[in-house]
Amino acid sequence: MNQQEEQLAALHEIRNIMDRTSRFISLSGLSGISAGLTALAGAAVVKWYLGKHDIAYRENYSLTLSQDAIQFLVLVAFVVLVVALGLAFFFTIRRAYNNNQLTWDSKSQRLLVNLALPLAAGGVFCGVLLYHNLLYLVAPAMLVFYGLALINGSKYTISDIRSLGICELVLGLLSSFFVSYGLLSWTIGFGVLHIVYGALVYFKYER
Repeated sequence: MNQQEEQLAALHEIRNIMDRTSRFISLSGLSGISAGLTALAGAAVVKWYLGKHDIAYRENYSLTLSQDAIQFLVLVAFVVLVVALGLAFFFTIRRAYNNNQLTWDSKSQRLLVNLALPLAAGGVFCGVLLYHNLLYLVAPAMLVFYGLALINGSKYTISDIRSLGICELVLGLLSSFFVSYGLLSWTIGFGVLHIVYGALVYFKYER
């Protein structure tokens, strides 16, 4: 190895050290895969429920749901969120433990704060949409705010999160024009994209 190669290797090592000290790098690809599979299961339950009760978009893309139907859909979304977060925490903590890294420090705190702010705003906005019976915009809004949250938090973790956030944001904006495909776009965004992202991260960093 000549002097130039040694200098490049030293610079690469310095950059890796800086990334470890400034970014939360214990996110597991298995977290993304498990979240995607959970979302697919939730979408399947919603699809079954809508079909069983003969609920579909009308020509003007409006949905008229009973209070029971809305409560069921909110319950499914809540269960999907809890299960996905639980699995994400499990796989992330396991990876951090295997790598002798902390899971709760200043880096993870900054990451969670920057994720939580757009997500909280998105949750309130989706509640407003439900209040005004604009149900066809809920799925696009969820994707848009989730994408913004990932982009906002990407500077505190692995850069691949930013790419996922951009994909979620673009998908959300597109689905706002094709609102009759709200469930499909939600399934792609929270299901398929998570699985693809998780697999890429797993084989890139963990294998």
